[in-house]
Amino acid sequence: MFQTRFKIQVAAAISALAIIIGSGTIAYHFMEHWSWITSLYFVVATLATVGYGDVHPTNDATRLFTVVFILIGVTVAVSSLGVIGSNYLQKRQDKLLSRSARKKGTND
Repeated sequence: MFQTRFKIQVAAAISALAIIIGSGTIAYHFMEHWSWITSLYFVVATLATVGYGDVHPTNDATRLFTVVFILIGVTVAVSSLGVIGSNYLQKRQDKLLSRSARKKGTND
């Protein structure tokens, strides 16, 4: 039961990341007429809060979109990575506890 819950949470987190990255890439490709690679690069740099500055929105509509995208996208990215990380750590802890319990059982 717990395994299924972990898998669902991780799948939802990965899906949310994919949706935000994909939708941002599509939006910048059409709004700024950037290549697909440049659009993806900008989205990932923005969501990672790196912001190199070599590529930037050039019109007001895209700048407004970027404000909303940053607020929503960074929240989704951080939440998703938090879910993935906490599930990984929980799974690792469960493995260590089960190993410890097995060792304890064989020593008795």
